[in-house]
Amino acid sequence: MSVFTKNKTIEPELALVKQRLEEGGALLPDTHENLLEVVGILKSYGVVLGEYYRNLTYISEHQFLEILPFFKFFNGDFSLSKLGRHWWHDRLNLEFAEYCMRAMFWHGGGGLDAYLDSEDFKKLAKQAIAAKVKRNPLMATMNSLFPDFLPEQVRLMTYYSALGYFWSFMSPMFLELSDRYDRGEITSIPDVVKHIQDGLVTNASVPYIYKVEINGNDHEIVPGSANLTFLMDTAVPYVEAVFFRSFPFRGTVSYNAQEHQISSEISQFNYGILYADPLPVGGAGIPPTLLMQDMRHFIPKYLQELYQKSDRGEEDLLVKICLSFQKSMFCVTTATLRGLAPYPLETEDAQEKQANNKFLAPWLKRLSRSQLYSLQ
Repeated sequence: MSVFTKNKTIEPELALVKQRLEEGGALLPDTHENLLEVVGILKSYGVVLGEYYRNLTYISEHQFLEILPFFKFFNGDFSLSKLGRHWWHDRLNLEFAEYCMRAMFWHGGGGLDAYLDSEDFKKLAKQAIAAKVKRNPLMATMNSLFPDFLPEQVRLMTYYSALGYFWSFMSPMFLELSDRYDRGEITSIPDVVKHIQDGLVTNASVPYIYKVEINGNDHEIVPGSANLTFLMDTAVPYVEAVFFRSFPFRGTVSYNAQEHQISSEISQFNYGILYADPLPVGGAGIPPTLLMQDMRHFIPKYLQELYQKSDRGEEDLLVKICLSFQKSMFCVTTATLRGLAPYPLETEDAQEKQANNKFLAPWLKRLSRSQLYSLQ
């Protein structure tokens, strides 16, 4: 679906969405059921994100350039009982956090991506690598034979750190949203959006810094002088990579180049959570299934009751969770758009409205192909 017709007028569905945004609303309509689903699923997501970000941070700081990190999911607390639960899969699917991290790493974008191609980064990475291989002849030999391998691993470790950093803000933000809902302070979808937007804006300029300890000495990988910040260099690239682009799900589309089922233009990828078909969730090889399985353990009672009242009850629980999660991510996307817009979307000033229209047009065009209409 295209956003604009040949005469450049906006299509009716998008016109309604745009009008709702300009009236103080969100991409998602404000209904009691939507509010219940969004707050409930974000509470569960906040708990899961807490585990995800702690593990990503642990890997970035304590598994730095470990070539075979067998115990990276144990956060330094290894035991035979935990290993048994790990093999039995009685644990959270921390692999999904890595999946999101690799989406950010692959798609890049923002100041972090630019910094990782800079000479400053190469210099700091080289110093960290030299310290790491100093007492490891095997790694030193490998580094001399394949000089580009370890610097690429340092880039990867930086994305572990960056995503962990981003989620370390989002997890408590979502849990606080749930607490405020329980206290009666959150009563509408716009309230949800404002809570998230305020959190994003408050932390927007907090600097992102990454350093690791090697042989008792700290080594900067992303120093303060890189001038990277929470919002533009971790949050926005995450939204772009995970909400919008992501990767084609194996088994649902063909990777055969002759089939032309995957665009050759990465910028045209529309496989993120805002576009995903909830029905395949639960199928083998569909990465978001891991997240849905994790969140089902922490669903609050009121959301469980809502699911049970539906025609299928909890028979299609993962699909229901995915639908609720998509609704919540449209709220996060709304908060992001409001934070990035040049002026408040409710403005009545003609020039400000014109600037906002120019800002919103490409975003609405992209969202026209998403699941937004099916969630109305």
